[in-house]
Amino acid sequence: MTPVVTWLLVLQLVLRPSLVTGIKMEIAIKNFRTLHVDYPMVRYPKGFLGYCNGLMAYVRGRLQDWYCPKVHYVVHAPWEGIRKFCKYSESFCENYNEYCTLTQSSFPITVCTRGSKQPPTSCSYNSTLTNQRLYLLCSSKHNAEPIGIIGLY
Repeated sequence: MTPVVTWLLVLQLVLRPSLVTGIKMEIAIKNFRTLHVDYPMVRYPKGFLGYCNGLMAYVRGRLQDWYCPKVHYVVHAPWEGIRKFCKYSESFCENYNEYCTLTQSSFPITVCTRGSKQPPTSCSYNSTLTNQRLYLLCSSKHNAEPIGIIGLY
């Protein structure tokens, strides 16, 4: 085996895991922006029976999943206003194995909650509009992007 071929194999073994991790993180960032940020807020036709029922139909289609999440948070603020809170996340949330932060500002948020006593495949949602701070999961410790919402404060 020539030294060039050997070097290429070594590089592939060393770099491949970081490339896969990087791609997964880019998908997580894109999914956060697509599924959790709705600014300006979309208006769904009456046939969807409310904002959350329309949005959650989109979320399930985007995730290609029949399962209906119990709770889903949607922030109605510009991306840059949310994103800045992950620039320096000093906390590490061990339960999620990611860096996390609590926003200093409150945001308008719609909380979509699956109706009580419904099976996970029944997707009828109630909407609650609130103004609260967010617990965000961030893609890294510094110069990061939001990748998830843990909860509200």
